[in-house]
Amino acid sequence: MSTLRAWHPRAVSALRSRLGALAVDGFFNGISRLGRLHPRSRPSSHGLEVLRDRRYLSGRDPAHTYDVYRPRGTAAGAGLPLVLYVHGGGFRILSKDTHWVMGLAFARRGYVVASVNYRLSGQAPFPAAVEDVCAAYRHVVDEAESLGADPSRLVLAGESAGANLVTALTVAACFPRQEPWARTVFETGVRPRVAIPACGILQVTDPQRFSRRRRIAPVVQDRIDEVSRNYLRQWGLEPNGHPHLDLADPLLVLERHEAPAHPLPSFFVPVGTKDPLLDDSRRLERALSRRGVDVELAVYPGEVHAFHAFVFRPQAQRCWQDTYRFLDARLGDQKSSATPT
Repeated sequence: MSTLRAWHPRAVSALRSRLGALAVDGFFNGISRLGRLHPRSRPSSHGLEVLRDRRYLSGRDPAHTYDVYRPRGTAAGAGLPLVLYVHGGGFRILSKDTHWVMGLAFARRGYVVASVNYRLSGQAPFPAAVEDVCAAYRHVVDEAESLGADPSRLVLAGESAGANLVTALTVAACFPRQEPWARTVFETGVRPRVAIPACGILQVTDPQRFSRRRRIAPVVQDRIDEVSRNYLRQWGLEPNGHPHLDLADPLLVLERHEAPAHPLPSFFVPVGTKDPLLDDSRRLERALSRRGVDVELAVYPGEVHAFHAFVFRPQAQRCWQDTYRFLDARLGDQKSSATPT
């Protein structure tokens, strides 16, 4: 009986966390489906085509699929810049299907976009997500020319948990690592030109750091703690020096003095002042500046977490225009002035 009493609160807490995640996932999936009903959400209305549910690993797992968004009629070898987009959702909810607006936004600008799924932490905790996005990186680089993209003009973009994963991919591409999945990225020989980690949780260990630095509502801190516990449930929440945890905490890698084997890309780091994860973006900007990396921290007053996904709002449109401006300057192309709607 005493064992049951000790176990029961943890089980209730885990069940409550799982149900909460399912509710949030259902809400955003519903919003995504409603958004697709708008005429302007149709790729064809923007001169785009979508290649859905392509596989970057063999098998039947839907986590190992990606969608390609590109201008209609893009031919193999067209040489368009390439975006590898990784969705957010606390590592445990959402998908490429909820993030279709990101694919449309970049493709309207003239990019080929590979928007990827990965295994979520409810079924497969860290390092599964990193393993998957590394496999996606290798596959997309290999397929780039057939998709009409130029792998030498690669952009890594993602928000929230996706920002963590694209920062980890950047580390894997530029630093020699021992993890086999990271080595596959490094050995492609392709380095990203630009990284866009938006409103990211860039260190998953020590989630209480946010409350130590500024006042955060307890319910928000609880959700951040849940994200960390679920993602790292086989590792613990404190930095323990294990090298594999570097790719859960890519910010800590960039804050160290270790030099990369290849130059880091330019970074555009958008975030809102009301985002509870704001401090991680500020730390990233400081770490990259100390390294002499080309970095722009774009802070949007009064904006909340992942505000740029609500593309109908003026501040979100400003964020997208700032993103395009940054990309145009670093990739050497001037695209259309389209704003996502």
